[in-house]
Amino acid sequence: MTTTDPIARFDADAAARGLRVEVVERPAADSLAQAAELLGITAGDVVKTLVVKRHDGDFVLALVPGGRSIAWKKLRAVVGVNKLSMPDAATALEASGYERGTITPIGATGDLPVYADERIVGRRVALGAGRHGASAFVDADDLIAAYGATVADITDEEPQR
Repeated sequence: MTTTDPIARFDADAAARGLRVEVVERPAADSLAQAAELLGITAGDVVKTLVVKRHDGDFVLALVPGGRSIAWKKLRAVVGVNKLSMPDAATALEASGYERGTITPIGATGDLPVYADERIVGRRVALGAGRHGASAFVDADDLIAAYGATVADITDEEPQR
């Protein structure tokens, strides 16, 4: 997949994997609760795709349901490394081909391994659509299968603010 157009890359990858995706346009949201409300779903069905850097310089994608954050100790154990970090926005863009806030495994560059939190299994979720102002609805089980994702407990509940 060599196209630099994120929408074309997204569409081509979804089609190539036989993944049924519904992309919906939406206004920008100021919070997880607002995003979920705009999409008509629960906060836990909004999934963020995070680019995570391994100590060796390679990258992985972590699928994290809303209201949760990466549990670094758990993710390190599943990935099999002793050091992981969050790259800056420019590095995340370079690794995935998508800007923060739009990142998704669908059409991501670099064929990055995907790690999905076990809490998304069996759900229809909304995640980045590769561009601002849109979300992609997909069956999480189909997404996991399409990318050979490793499913594990990789998150902790975010503390209430």
